[in-house]
Amino acid sequence: MYGALVALTAVIFAVVAYYTVSNELYANLDASLSRAGTSLLAVIRKEQQSVNTPLAPVKRGREKRPFNVFEFLSRSSLRNFVGPIPVPAANSTADQDPVWSAVYEHMLLNSSSYMFQVVDPKGVLVWRSDNMLTDSMPTFESLESQGAPIVDDWIFTYYTLRGTRYRLVVTRTETAQIAAAYPAAEVDATLRSLFALMLYAIPFLILISVVVGWFLARGSLKPVDVITQSARRITAEHLSQRLPMPPTNDEIARLTQTLNDMIARLEASFTQIRQFTSDASHELKTPLAILMGELEIALRSKQTDDEVQATLHSCLEEVERLANVVQSLLDLSRAESGQELIEFKPLRFDLLTLDVCEDIAILAEPKNIEVTTSIDSDITVLGDKMRLHQLLLNVIENAVKYTMPNGKVSVQLFADGRNAVLCIMDTGIGIPGELQSKVFDRFFRVDKSRSQSVHGTGLGLSIVHWIVIAHKGSIAVDSKENVGTTFTISIPLYNDSAKDSTA
Repeated sequence: MYGALVALTAVIFAVVAYYTVSNELYANLDASLSRAGTSLLAVIRKEQQSVNTPLAPVKRGREKRPFNVFEFLSRSSLRNFVGPIPVPAANSTADQDPVWSAVYEHMLLNSSSYMFQVVDPKGVLVWRSDNMLTDSMPTFESLESQGAPIVDDWIFTYYTLRGTRYRLVVTRTETAQIAAAYPAAEVDATLRSLFALMLYAIPFLILISVVVGWFLARGSLKPVDVITQSARRITAEHLSQRLPMPPTNDEIARLTQTLNDMIARLEASFTQIRQFTSDASHELKTPLAILMGELEIALRSKQTDDEVQATLHSCLEEVERLANVVQSLLDLSRAESGQELIEFKPLRFDLLTLDVCEDIAILAEPKNIEVTTSIDSDITVLGDKMRLHQLLLNVIENAVKYTMPNGKVSVQLFADGRNAVLCIMDTGIGIPGELQSKVFDRFFRVDKSRSQSVHGTGLGLSIVHWIVIAHKGSIAVDSKENVGTTFTISIPLYNDSAKDSTA
């Protein structure tokens, strides 16, 4: 594909270059012939204006020596009005007449190739150059009768003389007709040489381009091969490996960095899945083991009715615990897949918070924990009543669970700009700084040895985090070990506070 593209490009370039050079060469030849004829015509006009003598027909005799155009102009039938023509010295061209300069340039310097002919207005041949002693070129009228294209009294055509094709330029004025010709073979030879050069050079250039392109492609794609081989070695069991970074900061390096970032995210996801599987198994294993043990004991021993009731009551508690874990996992799974629908309605968040605090105060009485509230009134948010109730219950209940007996739990709710801000502060065991970023992970426990007496699924704060995000809010935690923990939750206020809902 690359070779075909290079070949097509080279051929197109060669064709365009050939026709461009061809047109330029022929255009320059036409311009040179036009300048030569115009220069000679200017000389005739200049001398004719000074002498005002008509042109006389040329009378040639046999001359044994070479004929010189300027010698002829100085002593031939034109001498009656032309007079002697000064020939400038080789080193005095700076002071010569510009008209004569053009004549010398086009006639003297190229006298062997250029051919000139002068015809008077009556069609009588007046003068022709040395290389046309026995031949003459067609006149303007003869070419016009043949249908040659005329452009402002100029005819550009081709004329064959003695088997040689000439480019012929004839101009007609009231003074004379000037014909200038030059062999077209010289331009054709130049074009043939250019064509031959392209014919041999283009395949060579294509071959060189393909070979160089192959080496460049091989060198450029080598990092891709290294990345491919390294990527094949990275599996689910070896996600800690990374692709080698190229030394250059190019597209391959940026692609490698992107792939490494993706592998890092996959590693984090796999680690989270493994941790989730381990934690879920542990949470489900404990109540199942208790159920199996109590049922085995009930089957092996004869129990009274009271003992059977106690066993059934204990089994029911473990079943409820399993049901809570399963339901929490189901809620989180639905939330992450977008299947959990939340019904947003305006509601009095302050009244809902008061109701939850009253319920929590009852749970705190056995531990003699003081629950204090500071709740502003008329705080309305747009949210789901059931989910916000779940949020308040999980956070405040957590504060009571992890607070030592005779401790304190404080709940504050106030409006801060466009948000309703809820602060839950406790004097519990606290959370180490390096673990505070993990409190919203599933099955996270601060210290199982310190909180083994606290019953829970480890999913409460994960659900709280999801509910807050679903309500376009934010949640933050600030804690110190053995001092206490503060959770700060912000939820946008409802714009129309006049629409109250029954909490």
